[in-house]
Amino acid sequence: MKTDRWAYESLEVYVWEGKSDIADRVARFLSPLGVDVIRAGALEALPAEPRLKPCVAVISVSVIGAAKFTALDWEAAHGMPVVWVAAPGRETDPGRFPAEYAHILADDFTGPDLRNQIGKLLPQLLAAAEPANAVADLVAESPAMQQFLSQVETFADFGSNVMLYGETGAGKERIAQRFHERNNIYGKGPFVAVNCGAIPDGLFESQFFGHAKGAFTGAMFAHRGFFEQANGGTLFLDEIGDLPMFQQVKLLRVLEESALTRLGSTMPVKLDFRLVAATNKDLREAVSQGRFRADLYFRLAVIELRLPSLEERGAVDKVALLVSFLKQMLGQSGLDALPPVPDWLKGAVGTAFFTGNVRELRNLAERIGITVQQTGHWDEARIRPLFRSLRPGAFDSSERTADWRGETEERRRIVAALDANSWRRQDTAASLGISRKVLWEKMRKFQIADNEAEPA
Repeated sequence: MKTDRWAYESLEVYVWEGKSDIADRVARFLSPLGVDVIRAGALEALPAEPRLKPCVAVISVSVIGAAKFTALDWEAAHGMPVVWVAAPGRETDPGRFPAEYAHILADDFTGPDLRNQIGKLLPQLLAAAEPANAVADLVAESPAMQQFLSQVETFADFGSNVMLYGETGAGKERIAQRFHERNNIYGKGPFVAVNCGAIPDGLFESQFFGHAKGAFTGAMFAHRGFFEQANGGTLFLDEIGDLPMFQQVKLLRVLEESALTRLGSTMPVKLDFRLVAATNKDLREAVSQGRFRADLYFRLAVIELRLPSLEERGAVDKVALLVSFLKQMLGQSGLDALPPVPDWLKGAVGTAFFTGNVRELRNLAERIGITVQQTGHWDEARIRPLFRSLRPGAFDSSERTADWRGETEERRRIVAALDANSWRRQDTAASLGISRKVLWEKMRKFQIADNEAEPA
């Protein structure tokens, strides 16, 4: 495991100094390496697990008595190792520090002392932060998915920006990780995933550009934003179509200049990362409607790929994904010796319609896995009802509900009306006695595409 500069730049260090005065020293010793140093005033001050970035805590023993927690509480609560800071002579006190708690510094520690302790922890921290086999087990048995992955392999080892299109839950982040891992240059750096739709307007600059110490009230330490965190690696911007116009301008500027300036600073920071963006929206249409900047679109869409939906991948991938999810789940619970997945279950999954794509299939697999864990076998009477939350289609006609039969008839009636009116929506809506908006909603509900032939 390499521990070069990018490894330190992907690290967060939380400091709980108690009665001591160590936070400023820790920041002074580690900030030049690009480490994010964050003051933590209490056990509850940290975000809950899980965190994708490697993290370590530096805590003074002076907080143990006051906070009434044991040496292992922090690691148990936050899932990160602790470097304890104690007065000289106390660092070997077996009453406070069990033998396995070896990460201890004297309170007069120097910069090399601290960096030496952090350096010892970096390999395990980075290993823990890397998702195990995150993209190695991609299911691609269908021709549609095999062709798509062939395109990914073609472009993966270049540095060009990538624009991924795909339905919600289809696995766009997994494909972005594939681009990252298959790149011989950027694959050695960090992979930073950001959901653009989840960034509050007032925090965009701080989250993406970072800030200098003292840039605003409460900025006690410098902070690297998403752009800097991804330096030398891959930045994945999900839901890029949800980015407001004024934020699009700032993103475009960074891409054009390959540099940024933190809030409260005047020093530019050079950047070199690969950008992979994703959306479930039609960006060309958004550009034509003035909701997305054309210059940013052409910056992003050097390589454009569309990830097939689960329906396009077909039954072969649905079944393969189900088996993969169940094998992983049941193997972890010690039930991997069960008989193979029965054919009736494979058939039900292969013919089901998953609106939420792979994500919805994974949820179904989890429900099935829990049922199998409870019963100890493939209990058909209990598993079949789990499919009722999906769009019907996983059972034969004798098992379909009256509601579904009614929806099927309504779909045929709408398609027939569209055919009769040459697919003019206004005329069709008028002939059906509904508004154009209601017609559009029904077409979306029943997945009626323009110029669809009337089913036999």
